[in-house]
Amino acid sequence: MNYYAYCMMIRTHEENVILKCRRLFQQFAVDMYVKVETERLAFIRFNQAKLRSEDYIHLRDAIHSDGDVQNIGRLTILPSSYIGRPRHMHEHAQDAMTYVRNYGTPDLFITLTCNPKWTEIERELDIIARVFQQKLKVMMDVLTKYRVFGDTRCYMYSVEWQKRGLPHAHILIWLLNKLHSNEVDDIISAEIPDPVTDPHLHDIVTTQMVHGPCGALNPLSPCMADGKCTKRYPRPLVAETVTGNDGYPVYRRRSKEDNGRTIKVKVQNQEIEIGNELIVPYCPLLSRIFETHANVESCHSAKSIKYLCKYVTKGSDMAVFGIASENANDEISNFQMGRYVSTNEALWRLLSFQIHERYPTVVKMYVFLEYQ
Repeated sequence: MNYYAYCMMIRTHEENVILKCRRLFQQFAVDMYVKVETERLAFIRFNQAKLRSEDYIHLRDAIHSDGDVQNIGRLTILPSSYIGRPRHMHEHAQDAMTYVRNYGTPDLFITLTCNPKWTEIERELDIIARVFQQKLKVMMDVLTKYRVFGDTRCYMYSVEWQKRGLPHAHILIWLLNKLHSNEVDDIISAEIPDPVTDPHLHDIVTTQMVHGPCGALNPLSPCMADGKCTKRYPRPLVAETVTGNDGYPVYRRRSKEDNGRTIKVKVQNQEIEIGNELIVPYCPLLSRIFETHANVESCHSAKSIKYLCKYVTKGSDMAVFGIASENANDEISNFQMGRYVSTNEALWRLLSFQIHERYPTVVKMYVFLEYQ
């Protein structure tokens, strides 16, 4: 892996031909990472004895289940030490719940998405992974070192990749002084900014923080399922921020009659007017700094905590295209069957960037049960 990272480095006095090959370079990056991953998985497969996979209690669970014992097959474990895999992400989900038990509910849930129109990326399309890694580092410095929301007690984040290949990071923040409901409007906004007093923020919000449109305005939107938006848009227009019964806050979104602003967008070659009901919640400060889609949500209810902790550590999407009953307990084959790798993920992995980080460290106490 270090060799391929060496091949992709930018050198001052030497032109790197590989980086100039565009789509061929992208294919090269994917192929080389998949080769590295395949070799590592093969090592794990052929060294199951060292993992003591026969001691995993899940085998006994399978034997005592209602399934056919003859179809259990040979148990092949993909251990939690393999970064980014189901067992690895499950352990981080348990770490997040440990934070909840010790420090209470997180205060902020932030999603930072890569903007393909960043000037650094427009100049050099092959450095998306490097640029986003630097932007994410700046984001964590802003939140933890510069304490823009106050002192941070603990945090965790995970990096994922969309199906189109662009990375995004899910971040959970626990503040030393808990965020009160009357302070939400000072940090989070879900309204269109004034184009006269703040044209820069207005441009960012109207280009990066508008959902859809969907619903009756655009029934063919990708977020629509069974005639409803899976992201629960459009949101209700209210004059004040309140905490919803489902654990999610209802942010202030003023209507046009209540001095709320509107913008015009094009949907299916038609110009329509939309208001604050389709604005994704954001922090004005973070939007100005990063000029991208940066969704900021306040967490107040315990109902949504388990979902948030699992969502942050769920890992990248997988594509399942076939089902076989030969050996349902082969975790390596199950992982490879649903795996798809984009160029940006391949580059991120080859450059050995972190996909998960948390503070403080959680020390695990291993408990050995019967048959283990």
